[in-house]
Amino acid sequence: MIRKKPSAREHSSSSSSSSTTAREENTEWEMRPGGMLVQKRTVQTDAPARNLRLRIAYGALRYEICVSSMATFGEVKKVLSGETGLQVDEQRVVYRGKERQNGEYLEACGVKDRSKVGLIQDPSSIERRFIQMRINAKIQNAHRAINDVALQLDQLADQVSAIEKSISNGVKVPEVQITTLVEMLMRQAIKLESITAEGDASAQKNLLGKRVQKCVETLDELKLSNGRTKPVVVTTKWETFEHPPSSTTWELFD
Repeated sequence: MIRKKPSAREHSSSSSSSSTTAREENTEWEMRPGGMLVQKRTVQTDAPARNLRLRIAYGALRYEICVSSMATFGEVKKVLSGETGLQVDEQRVVYRGKERQNGEYLEACGVKDRSKVGLIQDPSSIERRFIQMRINAKIQNAHRAINDVALQLDQLADQVSAIEKSISNGVKVPEVQITTLVEMLMRQAIKLESITAEGDASAQKNLLGKRVQKCVETLDELKLSNGRTKPVVVTTKWETFEHPPSSTTWELFD
């Protein structure tokens, strides 16, 4: 049986095919944010990354930041967060007339030293921030109103304690004083009901409501005790003195 010896061309083609297959097996791939499968970037450790100075235009404002040439636009947004106060998801970065995604590399997009990059605030984030500002203002107003009621309630509670102390000492308190105090407490209860509160403010509101109820119940009990208290009659004993005998002798002069 005669075997055909492979020619040099066939041997070279086979070796080239084998080496190509080996390189394909060793190649690593990555998925870009846009859904494109590309060859994974290999970082050369012997070539240090350069720093790029980028000129940022944000409306009428201008910034200059320094980032690595190997950075992504997402990392640029993180740096801009400290400069502008905008969160990463609130930023839209434009370079060469095209909005850039967070996963895109500066070097791959042709960004060079002192390149100009545009920054735009996401319109939807403006609306979200406005809504959040309104929510925060509403929460602050609720806390302020609840604190005002708490101050008033502290003063009324002191009056309740004073009445309780007087009655316990057997001193009868005018009924109108108790009735007026109950009315003032009920006004604070109405104020609490009109406050729209959530979270911690709602919990504080509930505590104040229970405190008002407790003060009113205490006054109702004191009103009954006060009705059984007899008024204290103060009698003063006067000491009488006898008139001294009149023994004065008057002398007449010419």
